[in-house]
Amino acid sequence: MNAIEIRALSKSFRGMYAVDHLTMHVPVGSIYGFIGENGSGKSTTMKLICGHLVPDEGEIRLFDREYTDPGVRVRVGALIENAGCFPNSSVYQNLRMQTINLGLSNPDEEIRRVLSIVRMEDNANLKFRSCSLGMKQRIGIAMALLGDPALLILDEPINGLDTDGMRIMREILVDITQKYGCTVLISSHILGELEKIATHYGIIRQGKMIMELSAKEMDARAQVFTTLKTKDLEGAARVLSQRYADVRREEDAIRILDVDDTAAIVDLLMKEGHVVREIQKNKIGLEEYYIELMSRPEDPKEGN
Repeated sequence: MNAIEIRALSKSFRGMYAVDHLTMHVPVGSIYGFIGENGSGKSTTMKLICGHLVPDEGEIRLFDREYTDPGVRVRVGALIENAGCFPNSSVYQNLRMQTINLGLSNPDEEIRRVLSIVRMEDNANLKFRSCSLGMKQRIGIAMALLGDPALLILDEPINGLDTDGMRIMREILVDITQKYGCTVLISSHILGELEKIATHYGIIRQGKMIMELSAKEMDARAQVFTTLKTKDLEGAARVLSQRYADVRREEDAIRILDVDDTAAIVDLLMKEGHVVREIQKNKIGLEEYYIELMSRPEDPKEGN
């Protein structure tokens, strides 16, 4: 079953499509990385799923039910744009007001539960205005987790965080899925961080879904390459180009695509008088894959 299934979803503003006949599948239990340039339609899609906007056409189903069904709407938590908290109220008071809005019967127990999930059980009495950006993002996630939703929708929750803040956020999101069985739909421009936690990806361009794939499929498609450093990069590149099809000179290194036999490379260069100072093999990551995908000409069939 899919937590989210979208078919031919469209939304326009002043005659311009923000979401253009989008199709999307988010498996239950996944961390689905929603990727695209600014203005590609990510936030609009999330607002449509949450019911903040009304689609022009198309279908949205959550857990195999219509997204407008009250029984399924209560299973969705979201943090879009910001937490919407009162700055002069404490973390606890802000969460308490949200439990009232949701009509929860066990507010104190629920607040303790969500603060524990986001690692803020010791900060309940801190005023919201005194919290760091990372703490505010975690408070927003705590608010979205009230009521124990089965689907969590997060729009750019790690942008602007420092290294430690991003690490904590990664751990929280993995816990949410693995320990609590919640499906997470998350957008972010920080693809290196997203790559560390996502199990599935959806790549959107100009309101159309151009590709959906799992992390395993992404890894299988990732191109292998070898990078090396030597004193004479120009000379070494000429030697390697006679043997290998795709040799690229970078600023301070050489990259050889689709080749990972480092011993053969070192042996070839040594025979020609080039000493390799450093060599390593790797795979192209999500960010490079995404950049290469975005550089391709737009396919008129995209999104179909």
